[in-house]
Amino acid sequence: MEHYRRGDEPAAAESPERQSPEHAARILRHAAELKDFSRRSFLIGAGSSGLLAADMFITRQIQAERRVTKILPVGDDVAEAYFPDAAWILFPGYKTSWEEAQWILNSLRGALRQRGQLAAVGYSNLGLEVDEVTDAVVAHVRERKLRKLYFYGHSFGGMVATEVATRLREWHGVKVELILLDSSPYSKYDVLDQSWFDGVVFLYESGFRVPSVLRGGYELGERVVHKNERSWRQIWDQTLEQLTPIAPSSVLIQSESAYIYHFDATRFVDRLGETKMAFIGNPRDGTVNYETARAGWARTFSRNMASSDRRTDGALPAHASPQWNPFVYRPVVQGLEDELLPLPGAAGRVTPY
Repeated sequence: MEHYRRGDEPAAAESPERQSPEHAARILRHAAELKDFSRRSFLIGAGSSGLLAADMFITRQIQAERRVTKILPVGDDVAEAYFPDAAWILFPGYKTSWEEAQWILNSLRGALRQRGQLAAVGYSNLGLEVDEVTDAVVAHVRERKLRKLYFYGHSFGGMVATEVATRLREWHGVKVELILLDSSPYSKYDVLDQSWFDGVVFLYESGFRVPSVLRGGYELGERVVHKNERSWRQIWDQTLEQLTPIAPSSVLIQSESAYIYHFDATRFVDRLGETKMAFIGNPRDGTVNYETARAGWARTFSRNMASSDRRTDGALPAHASPQWNPFVYRPVVQGLEDELLPLPGAAGRVTPY
C-alpha cells in the first residue's frame, strides 16, 4: 500500500467556515432569488388556476340556467303603476342573447312603457321549442294577472310571436292585442343570404352540432360580408358577444335556422281572431328582403294587418336594430301605439320619452 506524506494529501473541500465572505453571500443571494421566483410562480399559477376555475364555474352556471326557456322581465316603475295588467313581450331574433333582448327593451322603454310592462323571452340553449315558449308565456300571464298582451317580434321572432299568439288564443283563451313585426321574414325565401340555410339545417337535422371553434370564424366572416350594414366596431362587438358564455348556444342557433327554414305562415291564417298586426322595416335591409317580407305578411294576414308602411329609415344596421338606433325606432313604435292602441280620453302618451 502506498503511503502519502502529510504534504502530499489531496486537498479537501473547504468547509462553510473556511469559505470567503463573498462566496457565502453569493450562495445566500441565489437562494433568496430561488425562493422569490418559486413564490411568484406559485402565486401566479394559483391565481390563474383560480380565475380559470371561477370562469368555468360561472360559465357552467350560465349554461345551466339557460337550459330552460324563461320570461325575462325588465322592471319599469311607470309601466307597473299605469298598466298593472298589460305587458309587451319581446320575441328575440336570430342569435339574440338574453342580455341583448333586455337591451332592446331598454332601448325602446320610452315608447313601450306607454302601453304595458316589459319582458322578453329567453330561449333555451337546448334548442328552440315553441311548446316551451308558449308555456313560459302562459305562466307569466297567470303570475302577473295580465289581461292585455302586445308582442314585439324582433326579426325571426315575429314568426315565433305569430305562432305563439295562435296557440294562446286557441289553447288558453288568451288574446294578443297586437303583433309588431320588426323586419320579420315572412318565409325563408325572404332571407337574402340563402347560401348557409340548406347546409346548416341539413347538419342540424342530421344530428351534427357546430363546435365553437368553427363558429368564431363563421360569426366574423358573416358580419364582414355584410359590413355595409355595420361599423367595424359593431362587427367586432357582435362577433365577440357570440363567443362569450352569455351567447346563444350553437344548438339554439341551428334550431332557429331550422325553424325559419320550415316556417309556413299560411298555417296560421284566420287563427288570430281580432289580433292586429303591424310590419315595420327598412328598404335598405341587407338581411331580409323588405319588399317581399312586407308583401307576404300583408297579403296572407290581410284581415289582421293594420299597418305596413312605417319604416325605420336611417337605422344602421338597417335590419331589426332598435338597440343600436333607439331614436329611430321609438317614434315609429309610439306612432303605432297612438294609432292602433289609443288610450281612452288621452292624447296617447303617459309620460315623455
